[in-house]
Amino acid sequence: MTPRILPLCLLVLLAVLPAFSAANVIDRSVAVVNEDTITLSEVNEVGKPIFQKVAEETPPEQLNEVMGQVRRTIIEKLIDKKLVVQEANKLNLKVSDEEVESALQRILANNQATMEQFRQEITSAGMSEKQYREDLREQILSSRLINSEVRAKIVISEERMRAYYDTHYTAADPGARLLQIGSRWGAPDRSGKVPSREEARARVEQVRALAVAGGDFQALAKQYSDLPTAADGGDLGTFKEEDLAGPIRTALSGLQPGGVSEIIEQEDSFQIFTILSSGDGATATKKPFAAVQEEIREQLAREEMEQRFKDWLKGIREKAYIKLL
Repeated sequence: MTPRILPLCLLVLLAVLPAFSAANVIDRSVAVVNEDTITLSEVNEVGKPIFQKVAEETPPEQLNEVMGQVRRTIIEKLIDKKLVVQEANKLNLKVSDEEVESALQRILANNQATMEQFRQEITSAGMSEKQYREDLREQILSSRLINSEVRAKIVISEERMRAYYDTHYTAADPGARLLQIGSRWGAPDRSGKVPSREEARARVEQVRALAVAGGDFQALAKQYSDLPTAADGGDLGTFKEEDLAGPIRTALSGLQPGGVSEIIEQEDSFQIFTILSSGDGATATKKPFAAVQEEIREQLAREEMEQRFKDWLKGIREKAYIKLL
């Protein structure tokens, strides 16, 4: 990843978020989570690469509003992280420096990268090595907590695995499952207002910033999209690359599952996309159930665990003392 220097955008960013330049002098709490606090410097440190990207891509007249939305999204993510760490501490779950180092070495080996390449990569992304290691520590801690509180309660029946097998393990490549968010112009939106082309573009830019900051794409689609797929969380279904229109195919080129595309202009709307899942290039011969049974079990367990974790975290949040300052 090659860092880009855009002085004008960064000057605008500093004007919007002065704590970037003064974090070492003045800091303040932005949220209380039970006995812990989240500080403005934490938000700025975690959000720095996102803030910079948003500053580069957002028109100046929309920057204040978009930055405020992105900042709130990051604070919510930090609240969830604090709650997970607090629950792990209650169970006396710990992660040593040696375990963090071991996990980092596995990541380097899996990516065939040297420590020097790793340091260059995170520096380009606006992250310090200390921050990366602490994030890795919290990921390991969260994984242990999830295994303790959530995963042990998951049981995947053979009937469910066979149903998944019949649906997903077909002879042809299943393609990519796509989600979309779009804002139309020249026609009434949900509020009855008829947006101009410029207003439609501005709305999609704001929603894209929220998605890039980690917002749930399906939830954003339900809340903001003007397209018929909004009710289904933007779900377009599964497509092969050759079935997609040229502009969409270009926007999705190289995009990994979970990534957010650039904005594309359609006939009467601006749209963004994400890939929810992608095909694995299945061979012409259907694999027998026994050969993929454990693979299916793991996939269904991951999906079940993600949902149970969301439900578990929601319950923890409801019982916690959380106050935004």
